[in-house]
Amino acid sequence: MSRVGRVPIPLPEGVKVQIQRGSIFTEGPRGRLARSIPERMLVELKDNQILVKRPSDDRLSRSLHGLTRTLIANLIEGVTKGFQKTLEVVGIGYKAQLQGNELILQLGFSHPVRFLPPTGVKLMVEGGTRITVSGIDKELVGEVAARIRALKPPEPYKGKGIKYIDEHIRRKAGKTGVGTGV
Repeated sequence: MSRVGRVPIPLPEGVKVQIQRGSIFTEGPRGRLARSIPERMLVELKDNQILVKRPSDDRLSRSLHGLTRTLIANLIEGVTKGFQKTLEVVGIGYKAQLQGNELILQLGFSHPVRFLPPTGVKLMVEGGTRITVSGIDKELVGEVAARIRALKPPEPYKGKGIKYIDEHIRRKAGKTGVGTGV
């Protein structure tokens, strides 16, 4: 049995859950989320907890068991607490700023890069170098943060670019400049 899948998901105060065949709907203080779930997984609401069960021990059911439980737990955490990722812009002359809802980045290109986030995601800029991506959908927050990072990934020599705040960039040694004397 899946160790992750068999753990019940507690429902916090103020969260409403509606389970229909093939989908689950959650509503909480931060908003609403819906997700389709595999039809072979049995999801039930019991004693203010959500239980995910699998019908058989075949390979597909075992692989979907923990995944389904984690996706439902992320829905509940999203409508109660929300999710956020923090990015850092590193480099001389590199900066970020918000103009309304649009993120404008100076990344060493000949032009500023404009990034408009999708609905459901909020961007904040602190100090011109720190970008915080927040929202209630974990998948969407991670995708937007990855798309921003992909605009100028960090390079291994000086570390210039956009990186996650907790990301460690493995540095490479540059040229030594010493000739071989041949």
